[in-house]
Amino acid sequence: MKGCFIFLTLVTVTVAMETYSSKYDNVDVDRILANGRVLSNYIRCIMDEGSCTAEGRELKKILPDALATECQKCTENQKATAEKVIRHLRTKRPRDWERLVNKYDPYGQYKKRFETLQPRNRA
Repeated sequence: MKGCFIFLTLVTVTVAMETYSSKYDNVDVDRILANGRVLSNYIRCIMDEGSCTAEGRELKKILPDALATECQKCTENQKATAEKVIRHLRTKRPRDWERLVNKYDPYGQYKKRFETLQPRNRA
């Protein structure tokens, strides 16, 4: 019985390590996207052009891995948020989107994945 408990604990820890931290999952992304100044600050952060908030540092840290793995370690909330941000940048801030793509996907490996994201219908 004790061995079974240890095994289950290890499995739980391993599964927990396979997703990114959900620490910032409650950040109001809609509010950030609606505020051009705040969004610009985040973009400058991940472009290494300005200072970063704690959330920005975390995003900058996981972004290369998330791109390379198709967000396999993302929670469902993180995937939905990423899609929302990508759609917003592609449609509302295409210059910033291109700058980000050039920095984080200079060889175009990941860009095709994002081009298939269609704007969601608002209910």
